[in-house]
Amino acid sequence: MAAFSRDNPSPRYRELTALYARMHIEGEARLGIPPQETFPGGSLLPHAASIKRLIDQTGARTVLDYGSGKGLQYRPQRIVVAGEHVADSIAEYWDVDEVRCYDPGFTPHQTLPDGKFDGVVCTDVLEHCPEEDLSWILDEIFGYATKFAYLNVACFPARKTLPNGENAHATVRPAEWWRSLLIERRPAVRWELRAAQLLEGRIAEAAFVSQS
Repeated sequence: MAAFSRDNPSPRYRELTALYARMHIEGEARLGIPPQETFPGGSLLPHAASIKRLIDQTGARTVLDYGSGKGLQYRPQRIVVAGEHVADSIAEYWDVDEVRCYDPGFTPHQTLPDGKFDGVVCTDVLEHCPEEDLSWILDEIFGYATKFAYLNVACFPARKTLPNGENAHATVRPAEWWRSLLIERRPAVRWELRAAQLLEGRIAEAAFVSQS
């Protein structure tokens, strides 16, 4: 991969960031999704219990949601796990002191955070990024984390279409490719990767964890 960085991202990264900023304002035209329902952050919710397990195991008190969308996943709402009402917000369920949102395509959350966080979560984000930028993006994610990182990717094309007509998933790769990419980064913290794949018309999830 080319040596792009946070200070020098690829032209494709800049283009996609602008397209996502536009979708947050205009919505997704082809599917008729209104702005308020475009990238609201709901893709995190199916992973909330797995993330809580990591929080409990590591004693994490602060969490960064890297690529949070609009961050609506953190609004007050009934959190139901295994059919049981367990909390009235994600932060309450996780029992953490702080959850910070970062998303370069959504103006209220586009300021890159300072400092470190015990945990970093990144769900349904990396496949939207250009392949040539993934190395520095992953390094940035792991650089924010002091205890764990939890990542989820989709290994198939998206339903959504960008305003320029392209599929919203910029990097479509198999699960093992994503696993190898993480291992290459040699992160100093514990990590978990969930990779959703289409197998015989159904979505199946592959799970990978760091050995340390």
